[in-house]
Amino acid sequence: MSTTSLPVPDHAPRLREALLLAAFTADGLLDLLGAPAYAALARSETVPALRATRGEGVLETLVRLFLLQRAVPLERARKALPLEECLTDGWVTQDGDEVRATVDVRPYGGPEGQDWFIVSDLGCAVGGAGGAGGQGEGVVLGVGGASTTLAGITIRTPVGSALDLGTGSGIQALHAAQHATRVTATDLNPRALHFTRLTLALSGAREADLREGSLFEPVGSDTYDLIVSNPPFVISPGARLTYRDGGMGGDDLCRSLVQQAGDRLNDGGHAQFLANWQHVEGEDWQDRLRSWVPPGCDAWIVQREVQDVTQYVELWLRDSGDHRTDPDRYAERYDAWLDEFEARRTKSVGFGWITLRKSGAERPSIVTEEWPHPVEQPLGDTVRAHFARQDYLRERDDAALLADHFVLAEEIMQEQVGMPGAEDPEHVVLRQNRGMRRATKVDTVGAGFAGACDGSLSAGQILDAIAQLLGEDPVLLRDRTPQALRLLIEEGFLEPAPR
Repeated sequence: MSTTSLPVPDHAPRLREALLLAAFTADGLLDLLGAPAYAALARSETVPALRATRGEGVLETLVRLFLLQRAVPLERARKALPLEECLTDGWVTQDGDEVRATVDVRPYGGPEGQDWFIVSDLGCAVGGAGGAGGQGEGVVLGVGGASTTLAGITIRTPVGSALDLGTGSGIQALHAAQHATRVTATDLNPRALHFTRLTLALSGAREADLREGSLFEPVGSDTYDLIVSNPPFVISPGARLTYRDGGMGGDDLCRSLVQQAGDRLNDGGHAQFLANWQHVEGEDWQDRLRSWVPPGCDAWIVQREVQDVTQYVELWLRDSGDHRTDPDRYAERYDAWLDEFEARRTKSVGFGWITLRKSGAERPSIVTEEWPHPVEQPLGDTVRAHFARQDYLRERDDAALLADHFVLAEEIMQEQVGMPGAEDPEHVVLRQNRGMRRATKVDTVGAGFAGACDGSLSAGQILDAIAQLLGEDPVLLRDRTPQALRLLIEEGFLEPAPR
């Protein structure tokens, strides 16, 4: 699939103005369609939206044209669009008295209420449900769950330079353009780079430096403050579909991406990826991923989901629409996938987030964990705070820790668990209502300590007071508490008090 048939952004500001005037925005769509039809559209189910757009208003016309990919009457298109410019630039085509869209244009709400538009191939706005793989290996998908997950976990502090590696339709580059002075976007698929240019132009964002090529090859020796990537991480036999299959064996693409990122980061810079990884017989998955982390980098690796190989194969065969093809061909591909996993001794596949921070530390912090529980997006500030806490803990021995003052983090609740009517609880749980939404069980000392952390007393002073209340030896209590204190700090329940 070439780029010659795609629109050009010459008159994108005129089209953007028309879309905004018609309330063709995320909020406008919700108002027009209603929540059920809006949610169905995100699942690529179009019937409810078709029913909701039977009117002849301008917004109904735009929804049918760009989201539902239906032909609309010429005169209705003329009322909704700067039609001559859109025909000239190739956003739409005319066939007699009807007009059709050439690309999917989907409203997308930015983190600060911006009205953005993600441009992708027709029928591929969210991927998968429509069987995008049947449209050719160069197909470019729009916004999906993986895209928004990566956007949500990305650290959004202002930076000088950002790299979106494997940009696709450009959603990560669009986000980065809001807080990076210079944005570079790369993709092996030249068609994807063209879509990124359209997405940025139609969203009113600055242009990015677009470079064609695989992994870090297009950027040479350039380094960045932020690197983000939602790569083609699917572990598959071969590279049939560019948008999902990396073309390397097993999880080698994700491993290469992580290992090479260290040399591309500026000091203090972050690299954030979505990835799949194999669970191999006889290997611990956490040890496997720790070996990927480049020297001089801290890492936080979170496994969000694990699927056995049959679930995994079925997911991605359905994503590409293979379940709708010839049953014998489907079975053949299923079998080939299982052969691949068997040869690699892969029993299941993990999915999650990998964040690197180039700290240059002699003793890098590498945290790997399984966390399948609900979280509260966006998590960018939570990710940034995680690495700040690692720095803090790395710099302090136990004596320094006990001399510091702490406060309970925001949105921490205490729960007492026990039988009704019991004089004392069986145990106490501290629970976060924001970010990772962790919960941790604490003993009487831990609960008392957390409750007393208002910044006025040092940790050692609080422990001395608790020892006196409980009739314990304060020296012994000071000796045994720092490890538990470090865990409460590391997981974000306690924070150093402002000085």
